[in-house]
Amino acid sequence: MNVSTRVECPDDAPATRRVHMAAFPGPDEADLVDALRRDPAWLPGLSLVAVDDAGLVIGHALMTRLPVGDGGNALALAPVAVAPEWQRKGVGELVVRAALSAAEEAGEKLVVVLGDPGYYGRFGFAPAGRHEVSGPFEVPDAYFQALALPAYDGGPRGLCRYPEPFVAV
Repeated sequence: MNVSTRVECPDDAPATRRVHMAAFPGPDEADLVDALRRDPAWLPGLSLVAVDDAGLVIGHALMTRLPVGDGGNALALAPVAVAPEWQRKGVGELVVRAALSAAEEAGEKLVVVLGDPGYYGRFGFAPAGRHEVSGPFEVPDAYFQALALPAYDGGPRGLCRYPEPFVAV
């Protein structure tokens, strides 16, 4: 089967929710995506889905606006989900790369992620502290990571402030 990626359409929301519900043990990630859709941080062109050749949504990667420091902006990559039957087949990597490409094409500068450095390192993510960016969560430095995109000019720098839906989860 072939897998492709595209920007999520409004009609994809129920299928995207099903993917998150299947990929995680509870509704938190699915609820987070739904809440982010209603938040000013939502950037419709940076919600990407992976679909099989029948058009079924099998993966999702979301990037939302993230204020950093005193007036700067970055993107938060979260959540990322793949339907269980499609995991470990390259779908997650495909949809994350599509999201990063979309962010690059939009002229974004910096993407942060809270996650496994072994997984996200393959995309070029490294500890966010290397870019003088910090997160609001108490996690080891290796897990709060950043990726500078081609438009990166040394900023933003400072503390990331996640949108309210992240705080509520």
